[in-house]
Amino acid sequence: MKLLAIVGSRRKKGNTSILVQEALKPFSMEGIETELIFLGDYDIRDCNGCEACKDTYKCIVDDDMQKLYPAILESDAIILGSPAYFYNITADMKAFIDRCYCFEVFDKDDRSVWMGLNEALGVKYAAVIAVSEQEKEEDMGFTAEAMVKPLEALGYRVVSTVKTLHLYKAGEALKSEKALQNAKQAGEKLLKTLQLKKEVKTKLSENHL
Repeated sequence: MKLLAIVGSRRKKGNTSILVQEALKPFSMEGIETELIFLGDYDIRDCNGCEACKDTYKCIVDDDMQKLYPAILESDAIILGSPAYFYNITADMKAFIDRCYCFEVFDKDDRSVWMGLNEALGVKYAAVIAVSEQEKEEDMGFTAEAMVKPLEALGYRVVSTVKTLHLYKAGEALKSEKALQNAKQAGEKLLKTLQLKKEVKTKLSENHL
């Protein structure tokens, strides 16, 4: 079992990073392999819509995203975290998500027929953490949804969506018991979902179903 966590903030000690790492704690406590990635450490170019991936499900753009594709495919679950930038996700997170387009599969004659690659390989699971300095959820804009909808299209079931408000200065999340608790609970629910999947698969195998 492996979990991949993606931080879309350039602040490695910022609130998004703190909350994503809080969500990782339940996995670490169980000795489960986790990988934490800060997108700011990678040079990821925008998707250019070339459609070269349509037959191979592999992107041909030669940049640091090529280092992340194996981790995405090998992971059983993913956590995405982004602060709200002008009512939306950061540019780093947007580029990352757009470059996952290569995992979308379309019928060659009818593009209304499609699926995420995970639907063919087996559904995966995800959690999303969005952070905003504002006090009202509507002022967060589309930040959470801009991560949830693409994940769903890619064949992930998003089991938790955390919307954390009123955090601006780096490190403020450490003083918010509610924010830390919500992030940890998201991680716990994601972990329990993976454990349930494993349990069900074991029972099905034992019953020869």
